[in-house]
Amino acid sequence: MVITTPVVSGIAQSLASHKAPSSGYIPGPSSIETASGQATEAPLLSSEIPTPTSLLPVAPTLPPQPIQSPENTTMKVSNIFAKPIGTDHPPAQIPQRQDHPAPRTGIKGTGPFATNKFYSNFYLGNQASATYLFPYSVTWAGGKGSSSSWGLAISHVPAEQRVFGNPSEATGAARYYISPVGIQSVSISAKELGPGTVLTTDNLTDTSVRVNLSPDGQGEPTIRFPLVQGSAFVTAEFHGATPLIQTGIYFQTVTRSTQDPKPGVTKYKLHLNDDSVWRLYAYHTQGDALELDVVNHGLAQSTKPFYGIIQVAKDPGNGEALYDAASGAYPTGTQLSGSVNGKTGTYTFTFNKAGLKNSTLAMYALPHHVASFDDSTRGKTTDVQLDTTTKGIATAVLANSWTMVEDSLPVDIGFLPWVPNVGSVSALSPDTRTVIHNIARQEISQNMIQQSNQDSMYFSGKALAKFAQIVLAVHDILGDRTLARSGLEQLKIAFARFAENKQQYPLVYETAWGGVVSSASFQTGDAGVDFGNSYYNDHHFHYGYFILTAAVIGHLDHGWIAENKDYVNMLVRDVANPSTEDKHFPVFRAFDWYHGHSWAHGLFESADGKDQESSSEDTMHTYALKMWGTVSGDADLAARSNLMLAVQTRALQAYYLYTKDNTVQPAEFIGNKAAGILFENKIDHVTYFGTNIEYIQGIHMMPLLPHTPMVRTPDFVREEWETYFSNGRAEAVDGGWRGVLLANYATIDPRGAYAFFSQPDFDPGWLDGGASLTWYLCYSAVLGGL
Repeated sequence: MVITTPVVSGIAQSLASHKAPSSGYIPGPSSIETASGQATEAPLLSSEIPTPTSLLPVAPTLPPQPIQSPENTTMKVSNIFAKPIGTDHPPAQIPQRQDHPAPRTGIKGTGPFATNKFYSNFYLGNQASATYLFPYSVTWAGGKGSSSSWGLAISHVPAEQRVFGNPSEATGAARYYISPVGIQSVSISAKELGPGTVLTTDNLTDTSVRVNLSPDGQGEPTIRFPLVQGSAFVTAEFHGATPLIQTGIYFQTVTRSTQDPKPGVTKYKLHLNDDSVWRLYAYHTQGDALELDVVNHGLAQSTKPFYGIIQVAKDPGNGEALYDAASGAYPTGTQLSGSVNGKTGTYTFTFNKAGLKNSTLAMYALPHHVASFDDSTRGKTTDVQLDTTTKGIATAVLANSWTMVEDSLPVDIGFLPWVPNVGSVSALSPDTRTVIHNIARQEISQNMIQQSNQDSMYFSGKALAKFAQIVLAVHDILGDRTLARSGLEQLKIAFARFAENKQQYPLVYETAWGGVVSSASFQTGDAGVDFGNSYYNDHHFHYGYFILTAAVIGHLDHGWIAENKDYVNMLVRDVANPSTEDKHFPVFRAFDWYHGHSWAHGLFESADGKDQESSSEDTMHTYALKMWGTVSGDADLAARSNLMLAVQTRALQAYYLYTKDNTVQPAEFIGNKAAGILFENKIDHVTYFGTNIEYIQGIHMMPLLPHTPMVRTPDFVREEWETYFSNGRAEAVDGGWRGVLLANYATIDPRGAYAFFSQPDFDPGWLDGGASLTWYLCYSAVLGGL
């Protein structure tokens, strides 16, 4: 489903790159109506392998090359986030423009600006959709809703308030679960705000933003809200305005503590009608302490102007002592640092702190953080916990920094098929090599230039990556260097169309937001064309395929790298720039280091927050970054991507891919085995292009790459297979999805998968348009020892 306007509903139209023409997307409930539109014409799955335009001469079959480790597993790289990939303007063949159809509503300062981050709703649409901080969500009330506040409304939804969809007849699992939106438990506002209030944002980073409210948008803001992912408090800065504390739930009681938790800090207990308890702390930096006068059940007002900060936190029942200890201090941002030493990587969140210097911050960690904490950080965790919307239970940590450790970095995964606890494999018997070689001769002789010449960066990239895998397999597994060389030359020519920016919709560098986008929406006026690439949807998917192709070409022809490095690095910088020194691109447009995975959703408003559909294409982009860093000699990029891939693996196995022992997601939902579409506020076991089970599960399988078994473990694949596809059910699936399912099956039964792909009457229509029979045969054969 592709929208035709830049405003999207709570269904969160991420326009994920796999949306093919199809009917049947029936999303879970949302607060506002879905925009409608037409899907792109390019199909996801090909109906056949195109007939070769010519066959190349048969070259002598050479023995496979010795397996080389993709990088030194003893590599030691410090401070992997410090060095930019580049700082130059994008290459000269990429034209520049200063406009973008999505307005930067209320944004202050100069770019580049983040486009796929948690706070996007503050500058999109009418600025009234929720922002999800985890564990809280905040919304600009704008004089509406149950509190009628003009300030920032804070909500926390406990697990018991989740709404579950009807259970599946096949599995008994709920099709979706969602948390209600629009709840205004506590709002922080000011008497000076009212109709005409203007919301602006500044200090936009990859982990934080500052929201400002003022009566008319002029002068100093009346209230500033520094918002950081994982904050235990929602904090408001006052500089002489008169605070209002409002609620749409109604107060049962508002009680001031008779004993201040620390000098200068006043404490209130807000007991609401839903029996929730919220703690309010006010640290005054000048003037008098905060004195609240309860006007009615929905309003408590300060008796005079206030200078300082007001902080609000929900008490799960045992949080008072922790909140007392942390009150008066608050985060304003997060500094990310990390290092890699062999197969061990660490990354640290150092929180920028303001307020009381001697107070330690309280921050909430997600399950994948807690599972990877180092000993020091683990010792600072507490038993204070709050439910999150889609990431299980968050745990409060009393510390100014966290360090996480990943001790199984995939440094030994390269271009060849890979087996856990074994490593890369490439051996084939002579008979098997002959069978696959015959197929490879046909596929490598297809017209790569024509097939990749599409009006979509996504489908063009998939075509290029498909042929890159064929050429790689021919060279590194089949050992036919002559045939591989012929295919490589064609692949270079096909890639050159894009490196020279001569494709149907050339890329442009636009300075309004700061990034490289397709010109398709500029030329057509359609925000949804090419899945919203012009609006920053799915860039890590789209560009990931190009980066992967470049890595393969560079692997086979190292001399090619120098001429194309600036172009490929431009794509890398667009999706995964690690440094603020690069003034042309935001830091980590796609990947969210707090959540441990990427968000595909760009410049489209959404009541349910950011979302992502294909977890496998997310890891594809990270694998592509790793391999490009390896072949291009960027040790920082390779090390950083190895760490990213390990973090993704941990996060996806908690939030996206569910074995029966998953304790993070609700028990009612894990029977689905895969998320479907994961939003910040809901998970919907569905796709944007249809409700067939092969779509929903399969979109988390493609493309099949060497790192796939690392993320999609044999235990997970076995459970998923038995749930949905065993006993001939996979073989009954029509079209290219059958090939996707059987390629995935190679993880647990490579010989069975090979038997399917090598059958004499194999129908080419069983191949996804981005997959090749050559790669599937090589992959399953070498894993099966055939």
